[in-house]
Amino acid sequence: MRVSKRYLALAVAGVLLAACGHKDKDAPLAFVPADTPYVVANLDVLDDDTRKALIAQADAQLPSQLAQLKAAAEDMKEKDADTANLLKAFIAELDGKSIEAFAQNIGLDMKGHSAVYGLGLAPVVRFELADPKAFDAFVGRLETAYGKKLDTATEGGVTYRKHASAEAGTQVILAVVGKQMVATVLPADAPQPLLRQALGLDRPAKSLQDDGRLEQLAKDKGYKPWAVGHVDLVRLLPLAASGKDPLFAAMYKAHQHAEAAKTGEPVTTQPGVSPACEADATRIAGRVPSMSFGYTKLDPKHQDLRWDVALADDVAKAFAGVKVELPGLGVDGDAPMDMTLALPVAQLRTFWAAQAEAVAAKPFGCPTLTNLNEGFAKLGQVAQQAAMPPFGDLLGLRVSLDSFDPSSTTPKFTGRVLVGSTNPAGLAAMGSMASPALAQIKLTPDGKPVALPAEMTAALGQPVWLAMGEKALAIAVGQGEDAKLGDMLKAPTGDAGRMGRVHLSGDMYVSWIKAMEEKSDHLKQLTESMGSDENGEDADKDQATKAQAAAERAKSQFETMRQQAERIKAISGEVHVENGGMVMTTQTELK
Repeated sequence: MRVSKRYLALAVAGVLLAACGHKDKDAPLAFVPADTPYVVANLDVLDDDTRKALIAQADAQLPSQLAQLKAAAEDMKEKDADTANLLKAFIAELDGKSIEAFAQNIGLDMKGHSAVYGLGLAPVVRFELADPKAFDAFVGRLETAYGKKLDTATEGGVTYRKHASAEAGTQVILAVVGKQMVATVLPADAPQPLLRQALGLDRPAKSLQDDGRLEQLAKDKGYKPWAVGHVDLVRLLPLAASGKDPLFAAMYKAHQHAEAAKTGEPVTTQPGVSPACEADATRIAGRVPSMSFGYTKLDPKHQDLRWDVALADDVAKAFAGVKVELPGLGVDGDAPMDMTLALPVAQLRTFWAAQAEAVAAKPFGCPTLTNLNEGFAKLGQVAQQAAMPPFGDLLGLRVSLDSFDPSSTTPKFTGRVLVGSTNPAGLAAMGSMASPALAQIKLTPDGKPVALPAEMTAALGQPVWLAMGEKALAIAVGQGEDAKLGDMLKAPTGDAGRMGRVHLSGDMYVSWIKAMEEKSDHLKQLTESMGSDENGEDADKDQATKAQAAAERAKSQFETMRQQAERIKAISGEVHVENGGMVMTTQTELK
């Protein structure tokens, strides 16, 4: 029997060793510390068709992103002209190219592995390279456009390039280590151990590859291996608040020197980071310990994402078992725009009142968080007032639009709006008190629609109906919409923990973008008219130039959004709370 057990143990050990043997000891994840506060990495590579589809989408987004980068460079040049010039050099390298062409030009392996992670707060990016020499050539072109050579240094036999910013107290480091590109932002005076770990010269005592946490996370949450992200707020928030992280400390010190140069107040007399901040950050992180995300479906026609937000047990339990009797919360939306949002005021009031009492009993002491004390105090007052009907009876809201036309000055639409309530008759009675005409309307809880008087709907230019069910009051706008009220009022309610659903067709998405774009154009015209005096002369050239640049950026962004929307067939999503926390999912179907 002992011999059998020994052979079994050896067999298990052999399997484990064989499994470990398949792991690439130089994969990006092998350099990521197991205790990193944040990471996004691919555990596997995409198939060719899906990669091409994602690249096409990225190409569509590129003009808007370039416009934002150019704007950032312009905003930066007043405070840090040197870094602004370097950013412009990078933009010039990317401008006019597709994502695939850019990747090839800098030698990235489009079928390789990558990881973005934190050494403390310091971000590190690792990409596998198909051609390390191409990356060196890219840096050479970058230096030519920048107008001067980047500083170089050597550590442990690895030569790297760096650009330091005295204004920010940081340095950007670029290096080719083996067959990987490494880019990182470190303190300008980064300690040697941090530098060596960023370059990969010193490995972490335990890596994420050893830990296997991302693989387990993907398995538990149903994430596909192509992009998995995790943010450990229990580590991240205290690091950001304590002032102990090297990157934060360097940036904070640079800020103090900038303030001293501006105000004349010595750095030694400026307030430092309060010890209370770390404790308060730890307290907040205890309520929301972590977040993670990943694709659950990804192919040329589908992009489905899932986000998980871990919550403290008492927070999750406060909502995970709540079954909100809001009609429509239990079904997928079928209108071109269909949104259902649970607002169970009775439960929300109890929960937020308890949070307000907890903060009142133990206020935040960190100077940057003391405004939360006042905020929670007001929240407690609102929670008490929300007990009054009809607000205390509310269950939620559903909006279903069948058409939306943004072309007119006042956008026209047809659809229905439902307000869930444990006392819909009381809600209707309150409306009757506000309008004598509504007082003449007799509603019954059978879902039968009643037309509003013509004098009340003249402004809309369309017929309007009201209807009441056992748990909701609904209104319909537009010809034929009254026939849909009965089914809307009787639609299934949500299961336990369900908080919201949304559905948007691609055509409706395009309509909304056009509406926002037209509003932006109107604001642009208004700004231009305000920027000139009565004689037609520019009243404030600098302000007008900035406003014009902002308007052009907005126009470019809307154009990019419209192009993306035109590729979409439908977007859907839902939010629910389970024992572990809150889960948000989105499903995007492409044409």
